Amino acid sequence: MSVSREFSNDGKQLIIAIQGKFDFSLVQEFRQAYSHIGDSQPTVIIDLRETEYLDSSALGMLLNMRKSLGSSVKDIQLINAKPDVRRILDISRFDKMFTIA
Repeated sequence: MSVSREFSNDGKQLIIAIQGKFDFSLVQEFRQAYSHIGDSQPTVIIDLRETEYLDSSALGMLLNMRKSLGSSVKDIQLINAKPDVRRILDISRFDKMFTIA
């Protein structure tokens, strides 16, 4: 599976890890990863450590997630992006909409 989901022990963080190519082929898996988060209002962390590639459909999926979750989360963070992936996020000005670490 290219998308994995895990809650922290205290339930305050939902960590979604993307492996390989983050493109339209992952739309269903990605949507399922952030659905049903409950009422705990976690911080959502998208771990891009193993993401080799990110395209415009992936950017759209991140925006849809942000819109869909709305106030049901405290923050959405994009972490561990490799230089090529980080460059795409920077060019797309995602630092204005997400916390990028």
